[in-house]
Amino acid sequence: MNFKKKRWHALPGQPLTEMDKKIMYWENKGKRVPTRDLIKTPEQIEGIRRAGVVNTGVLDEVARQIHIGMSTLEIDEICMEYCKAHNATPACLNYEGFPKSVCTSINEVVCHGIPKAEDILQEGDIINVDFTTIVDGYYADASRMFIMGKTTPEKEQLVRVAKECLEIGMEAAKPYSFVGDIGNAIEKHCKKYHYGVVRDLCGHGVGLHFHEDPDVCHYGRKGTGMLLVPGMVFTIEPMINMGTWRVFIDGDDPYGWEVISEDELPSAQWEHTLLMTEHGVEVLTY
Repeated sequence: MNFKKKRWHALPGQPLTEMDKKIMYWENKGKRVPTRDLIKTPEQIEGIRRAGVVNTGVLDEVARQIHIGMSTLEIDEICMEYCKAHNATPACLNYEGFPKSVCTSINEVVCHGIPKAEDILQEGDIINVDFTTIVDGYYADASRMFIMGKTTPEKEQLVRVAKECLEIGMEAAKPYSFVGDIGNAIEKHCKKYHYGVVRDLCGHGVGLHFHEDPDVCHYGRKGTGMLLVPGMVFTIEPMINMGTWRVFIDGDDPYGWEVISEDELPSAQWEHTLLMTEHGVEVLTY
């Protein structure tokens, strides 16, 4: 996403707030700060919160019904039916040519797996289900991992560590810290297990649009990237590969969406939509 430099200033006719002063302090030090439109109003936050409730409901329904022997196309149908029943729209459907409502990524598929009738869940599979909901024009985005029956200890550990990476990233996301602090904390945890943190894809701002600034990389250095300010809404969604961090686009995918780990070892991902507050992040999706 392109960042347009715009000096921070008080609202017309308003005195400088403490938040204004903190943002201007970092801007004067040469740090990247958000534009005012990235800081959501209370009304917008409530809209995003409502979308988050529906999004959580979608994934809860998937969790209730997912089972060995079902196709990923059936998961798509579950998501579509839930949206219809709750006056919501799946953001993925027809987004830049994506043909389904949800991403279903099995084993070595890192993300953007397309639901298919022929993709049948097998004993030992791990699958990421990633869904974005639009409710009254507001967006919320989350994903969960599911283990089908009994899998290997290696896959179990990968799924667990990927969730820990999300939690560690959330802990690192403090008001007036930086996006790079999140990625640095996640990368450090992954190195303990010799896992690869995918670099080609990242978290992102969300709420009024599907993808907004800032990009939230899951690797990096502390003190880099955009300043995180109360009122910002964004995702953290680390994609953790059992082997290399490198990925490729599946050449057999006619839509050009499915991302696979370069060494074709398993990958895992968890994602929340988060609101930055004065005290840390509030989870808007589960």
